[in-house]
Amino acid sequence: MNYLIGTDIGTSGTKSILMDTKGNLLAQDLIEYDVLTPKALWAEQWPDVWSEAVKKTIRNVVLKANVDSKNVKGIGISGLYGGSGIPLDKEMKPVRPCLIWMDRRATKETEWVAETIGKERLQKITANGVDPYYGFTKMLWIKNNEPENWEKIDLFLPPNHYAIYELTGEIAIDYSSAGNIGGIFDMNAHTWSEELMQDMGIPLEMMPQRLVDSTEIVGGLTSEIAAELGLEPDTPVISGGVDAGAANIGMGIFEPGVYAAAIGTSMCAALVEEEVIKNQDLIVWPYPYNSKKLSYNFSGGATAGGITKWFRDNFAQLEMEVEKNGGTNAYELLNRGAEKIPAGSEGLIVLPYFMGERSPVWNQDAKGTIFGLSLAHTKAHIYRAFMEAVAYSLRHTIESVGRDLGEYIIIAGGVTKSALWKQIFADVTGYPIVTPINDTEANLGDVMMAGIATGEVGIEDVKKWQVLNEKIMPNPDNKRLYDEYYGLYRKLYTDLEEDMSILSDLADRY
Repeated sequence: MNYLIGTDIGTSGTKSILMDTKGNLLAQDLIEYDVLTPKALWAEQWPDVWSEAVKKTIRNVVLKANVDSKNVKGIGISGLYGGSGIPLDKEMKPVRPCLIWMDRRATKETEWVAETIGKERLQKITANGVDPYYGFTKMLWIKNNEPENWEKIDLFLPPNHYAIYELTGEIAIDYSSAGNIGGIFDMNAHTWSEELMQDMGIPLEMMPQRLVDSTEIVGGLTSEIAAELGLEPDTPVISGGVDAGAANIGMGIFEPGVYAAAIGTSMCAALVEEEVIKNQDLIVWPYPYNSKKLSYNFSGGATAGGITKWFRDNFAQLEMEVEKNGGTNAYELLNRGAEKIPAGSEGLIVLPYFMGERSPVWNQDAKGTIFGLSLAHTKAHIYRAFMEAVAYSLRHTIESVGRDLGEYIIIAGGVTKSALWKQIFADVTGYPIVTPINDTEANLGDVMMAGIATGEVGIEDVKKWQVLNEKIMPNPDNKRLYDEYYGLYRKLYTDLEEDMSILSDLADRY
């Protein structure tokens, strides 16, 4: 029997899995870490944390599975959207931490691009707009604010491709990672836009010149790394691409017309299509599979599961203590409390904009808000309102696509562990919800891509690996109630938008 490894570098942890070529999961390993937030709305990470976690988790799954290293035929590696990418010098050493997708500091650069380049021109070439979310604005922030670092930068690499370089010595970038940088990638020609890079003052040579599909082998393990991992030299390594796209592949999506939401720390809800959907305020990039023909058109919350983690960490010390002492998981305890609260949380609405917001709101000044509090409300009410907020956010992203999404939508990620949360998603959106039985998400997509790239498995083989659970149908009574709450959710943001900007200005000045 032959085996494949899938590794996903996430925002808060790196996970590896080892599977056989029949689709059976044999081992998995996770290493967690933190995001550096030196200022409000700043978010960055040193890349060595990622590369070390990649190596350790791969080594651990090989040990756990106890398989013959000669039978491990490929490794697929996906990663979080690395924003600017890791700024590297001529020696391939990091110049500074990587400004990841969550970072919102490039506000002045966003304004400059909007005025100088123009949103219409950006949309025509890149299919994307301009916002601090995008990697090219983060590059410009480094250029404008850290000129001494800018002079040292020779190359920008996404997190997964930095790890791939560490493992193989090969420099490349997959199409999905390149497209997600935004304003310097031509979605029509599927290559770097030299004209936009020239006008923005970003040298073309700062970007990898080798672009690869996620069914293409980037390189093989070096002898030194192979020995460290317990694998064979030249074991093929494949880029699984941006983790959200890899998660879609892990859901078995190889054809256009499917809408799926990968909900972890953030939410990426996307329609995979042959056409590139322009002028809908979506984030658009090539799909990791069949990159030159399929596009990933997404929007979604900058914080999704991230706000429930924030709630747990700050307001659920009792539940965390129970878990620490060998009792029930803290999230499960919070979930049990929320189950007792009726739909609508008895008059609470949360705006989940805890790190500004990307598509479809596109406002770095957007603020998290809890509206409707009274002395009658409890911790359980507030936690349920947080869960509902993520569902409202998903409904907003669905509406931004501007088309019918078919008979159901797929949801994957940590939220699917909660039966209550899955029902809330169905009730708020009005769509039946289906979830994958195999909850390995991006890692499974990495394994699939590695198998296809190495010829160990075919498309029809891997499609059979992922099976969906039964549909969760919307509750009509809850749907009618949530329609009214959702209307108020949308109105609240509109009413508070100016005040949010004023508050940001106050915080900046004082």
